[in-house]
Amino acid sequence: MSEDLTKGGKIRPITRWGTPVMHAPTEPVTEFDEELHTLIRDMFATMHAAEGVGLAATQVGVGLSVFIYECPDGDDRIQRGIVCNPTIELPTGKDRNLDASDEGCLSWPGGYATVPRPDKAVCRGQDAFGNEIEVHGTGLLARCLQHETDHLNGTVFGDRISGRSRRKLDAEVADLAWRYSDDWPVTPKAKAAPLPKSE
Repeated sequence: MSEDLTKGGKIRPITRWGTPVMHAPTEPVTEFDEELHTLIRDMFATMHAAEGVGLAATQVGVGLSVFIYECPDGDDRIQRGIVCNPTIELPTGKDRNLDASDEGCLSWPGGYATVPRPDKAVCRGQDAFGNEIEVHGTGLLARCLQHETDHLNGTVFGDRISGRSRRKLDAEVADLAWRYSDDWPVTPKAKAAPLPKSE
């Protein structure tokens, strides 16, 4: 049902960490209308252009509780979907296994840090038409569901790492900033460093 919303959008600039919308809880989706569907189409176009596996509305500057994903699960099958008003359920006790993998974020491009997260997650919410849905995530999809739900709660993964790891992450991003223009991915990622300016 959501397939038609994965195509036909326009690429929007990706909002960076430090912008207020990235660090505030979002408003719930209450209208499952064409305005929402246009946003979703644009989010898919933006995510594809940025070569990401998930994108929250806050990452295109919209403080609305919706994210999209196109991400492999634990069996390397690509799962694609839209979740509005998500809640996340994580395993507890003996069912809780942490996966300490590297994590990145399109809103802090070029940087990666190890972020331990449960290797399974259940995300509940509504689809783009207001129908109740439940997504079971394993592997990278479990991480993606947690990462995107965090975004909608005003949390970036840099909030989940130590000060030392955050400084290293910020340095990586600063070193690669030349690749990402302010309107990236509207302007594609640069493939080579700019020439030094002559005196």
